Amino acid sequence: MIEARQLTKRYAGRTAVDAISFHVEKGEIVGFLGPNGAGKSTTLRMLTCFLSASGGSAKVAGYDIYGDSIEVRRRVGYMPENVPLYPDMRVDEYLRFRARIKGLGWRATRSAVGEAMDVCSLAGVEKKIIATLSKGYKQRVGLADALVNKPDLLILDEPTNGLDPNQIRQSRELIKRLGERHTILISTHILSEVEMTCGRVIIIDRGQIRASDSPRNLIRRLRKPGSVILERQGGVEPAKTQLAAVAGVKEVSVIHERDGWTSFAIATDPLHDAREDLFALVRRENWNIRELASRAASLEDAFVDLLQQQPPATTAASTSGPEETSDEPDTAGE
Repeated sequence: MIEARQLTKRYAGRTAVDAISFHVEKGEIVGFLGPNGAGKSTTLRMLTCFLSASGGSAKVAGYDIYGDSIEVRRRVGYMPENVPLYPDMRVDEYLRFRARIKGLGWRATRSAVGEAMDVCSLAGVEKKIIATLSKGYKQRVGLADALVNKPDLLILDEPTNGLDPNQIRQSRELIKRLGERHTILISTHILSEVEMTCGRVIIIDRGQIRASDSPRNLIRRLRKPGSVILERQGGVEPAKTQLAAVAGVKEVSVIHERDGWTSFAIATDPLHDAREDLFALVRRENWNIRELASRAASLEDAFVDLLQQQPPATTAASTSGPEETSDEPDTAGE
């Protein structure tokens, strides 16, 4: 669905995207991750033909972003971070307007708008002025806009930006449903949502691809200690010394002592599961415990660990400024 080769974007004096290559297969939901200024939004704008590339090539649904930009736009539904809505229009009026701009006939427009509003749960607000809508509903309108031409590929840039936890959960479930019918490339800072939604993630930093794999495989590549929490009745010693002697334990620290109970944080070797040995110690010493739990590594742990490693040699500029700064206009709307 997407095939990028050596894709590059340079502005005066800096390289925002530095010869990146990656692919997205049909039917995938892929997270596109990176710190602020990494080149995420710049890459998405190039793929959607809203920003010209400085070098390299990319194809979307088999069409070249240079020579077949009209065909690319017909097959892509793009929801930018800041959705360019018309605040004085009503929801259904706006979506009909956008459908007509995207080339749908009158009959097809009516059907497509109704379906997009249904998918995005806009029933009851279709006659409301967009300016009066909440942030969550405005995001839904932006997503309905991206869906109205029934694209093969959805590109979503920070779709949960500014939403409350309940709205984020609803957005996650909606993206999962959309993934049954569309290929989705999604950029977001909420890594827990990516872990629950995406089958694969691509991590970009300083304009270069640092990793491309499933969340589970990226987590497995972590070489940081795992963590086990144990709370037992009694004081710190000799328990702390006994815990430190268990195979696979790297470090033992005290979280707190309270009402005759002590809670320990136990750092363990990521290549050795120490839980069975810890439980054996508990049984052998006949400790009274009320917690023995492991903290699983997360995609956030993998992301932070990866970015703390030695960065690649690159001509990409530092991330101190916003990645979208350029002398080119931001033409997020069609």
